[in-house]
Amino acid sequence: MNAPALVDDTVSRGASSAAAGVPAIEWPTVALLATCLGSWLAVTQLYGEVSLWLLAPCLAVLLTLHSSVQHEIVHGHPTRWKLLNRTLGVLPLSLWIPFERYRALHLVHHLNERLTDPFDDPESNYWTPDTWQALSRLEQRMIAAQRTLLGRLAIGSWWRMGRFLRHEAAAVVRNEPGVRVAWTVHVLAATPVVLWITVACGMPLWLYVLVAVIPGNAILLVRSFAEHRARPGVRERTAIVEHSWLLGPLFLFNNLHALHHEEPWLPWYRYQRRYRAVRERLVADNGGLVYSSYFDVARRFLLRPYDELMHPTGRAPGSVGTGTPGVHAGYG
Repeated sequence: MNAPALVDDTVSRGASSAAAGVPAIEWPTVALLATCLGSWLAVTQLYGEVSLWLLAPCLAVLLTLHSSVQHEIVHGHPTRWKLLNRTLGVLPLSLWIPFERYRALHLVHHLNERLTDPFDDPESNYWTPDTWQALSRLEQRMIAAQRTLLGRLAIGSWWRMGRFLRHEAAAVVRNEPGVRVAWTVHVLAATPVVLWITVACGMPLWLYVLVAVIPGNAILLVRSFAEHRARPGVRERTAIVEHSWLLGPLFLFNNLHALHHEEPWLPWYRYQRRYRAVRERLVADNGGLVYSSYFDVARRFLLRPYDELMHPTGRAPGSVGTGTPGVHAGYG
């Protein structure tokens, strides 16, 4: 699926952010990106000098943070210049997803009236009976296993990366608009990353994927696990996770997800203050879909299914598109 041209102006930084006093250059985000990249360079260079048991979690956390910064960039941060922003976001420390493909798919996800739709929302985890029956028995079992948080953590990264790459390969073959260009840019941007990891640091690429990329994406899947639920009202479909003092900063406070979908142009360092100001209304609007923390999410759903696989109404109410079901990229 490709993002319509109108999506960028709808859900990225623009007139709304200017009116709210967001500066032309958000220096906290610039500093965070520089710190993240510098830390990644320093930590990867320690390969062979420190224990892998220490190195691996540090890399996974850094990749999670970098993905969170990329999510900020998708929404028009940290500057008002789109080309500069995309240049800042293009370096793929996680290797597996082109920034422009993530950007296009995620902005489609922000067409809020289509949230949770099995076809129109690229990040939906719901299916229709027809698309479900078209899957193999193994695919059905793998998807069903990810209804619990434990299953999502155990196999979610492998499954979602593999499924995404398979869909992307088909899109390249079909020459869908923009896909070949996005992958060409991605290969060029990934080359120095791979050379740094393998040549400068002497780390096998397979090991980097195993101990950094897969766990880093798994941490992100904790965030997106219970973010959305199919409901009749648009604002009832997006959850809030409060009091997340560990993962919240790592996700750049995207745990306050209802606020993010309402004001996607808001920079990460203003989320907490803004949330305190509008919390009562947000909670009323989303029907009380609030978790006290990610420990609360784990307590409820570590071993119990989060939701049904079939969309309760077949499609989200409203206009109907022609997307592809189940192509969640793993980001949120």
